[in-house]
Amino acid sequence: MKNTAFTQKHLAAGAKMAPFAGFNMPISYTGINDEHAAVRNNAGVFDVSHMGEFILKGEGALDLIQRITTNDASKLSAGKAQYSALTNNEGGIVDDLLVYCLEPNKSYMLVVNAGNIQKDWNWISALNTAGVEMHNISEKTCLLAVQGPNATKILQPLTEMDILNLKYYTFTKGKFAGVDNVLISATGYTGAGGVEIYFEDINGAADIIWDAIFEAGKTAGIKPIGLGARDTLRLEMGFCLYGNDIDDTTSPLEAGLGWITRFTKNFTASSILEKQKSEGVKRKLVGFEMIDKGIPRHDYQIADAEGNIIGKVTSGTQAPSLQKAIGMGYVTTENTHTDNEIYILIRDKKLKAKVVKLPFQ
Repeated sequence: MKNTAFTQKHLAAGAKMAPFAGFNMPISYTGINDEHAAVRNNAGVFDVSHMGEFILKGEGALDLIQRITTNDASKLSAGKAQYSALTNNEGGIVDDLLVYCLEPNKSYMLVVNAGNIQKDWNWISALNTAGVEMHNISEKTCLLAVQGPNATKILQPLTEMDILNLKYYTFTKGKFAGVDNVLISATGYTGAGGVEIYFEDINGAADIIWDAIFEAGKTAGIKPIGLGARDTLRLEMGFCLYGNDIDDTTSPLEAGLGWITRFTKNFTASSILEKQKSEGVKRKLVGFEMIDKGIPRHDYQIADAEGNIIGKVTSGTQAPSLQKAIGMGYVTTENTHTDNEIYILIRDKKLKAKVVKLPFQ
């Protein structure tokens, strides 16, 4: 099991640790509800250094990205990022990822999910027929996500980069807390605002940046946050989690990711997805909230009023900010309209729920 550069910091802060995607990661410190509230109302720091980062360089870099991802990376200028997906030959999702444009047409950073680093690397390498220069910098890249409405206010004194006014899905690069070559982006996974901080752990940079953030945020009450609250925060926003809500068997159109699926270019299985778009899909990912008392969990079955199985739950929790049980799951297309009553099978009980629009409210 791998450690990140911040493992000792987590242990010193009393974190409950557990294996996640091959890494020893903090799940919680003071409790998921408390940490969730800290991010929604103030600011919190997530260690997400387990994520993967690839650099693609050279004249063919953009062409390769265009052929393997669903979104249109030709729209990106320097300092901009986009959410996208890698699709397999059947139209399923190899991974969802972020594409950062470092230099138009020549240099890009792909940020992939921790559990998919090797799978994604192998997949992209196999499709790299034009000899694009590829570098897997995952092992040496540290990543902290500082999230919450007060996050940028707390961090701004640590840098001359203007992070207070950093627009969503843009990034900047410069000196942060005295450390050079730090990339700061605004592509958050919590819906609470904030930034992500990428850097290489050279000359103790990890300790320097961690300590500087907590010193700057001491009077404001900034807190370290574990992966437990990261999950409840993203679920309240209706954001997909790879391995739960999307995987190799789900298509972007089934998952509600048509907005990142651009048919203005050819990409892996684009013809299959175009056919899905024209003919319609048989199932779709929906958000739902419980009417009866009960908490939906991954893989629980979903039924209609007559007891027919119409799908299954992919994610579910008791939402701390909303004070109600919510979930996402795939159901047959005819059962996807808002306010449609569905039933979650929990311990042989058929508990009523209703389909709602995302994000949850």
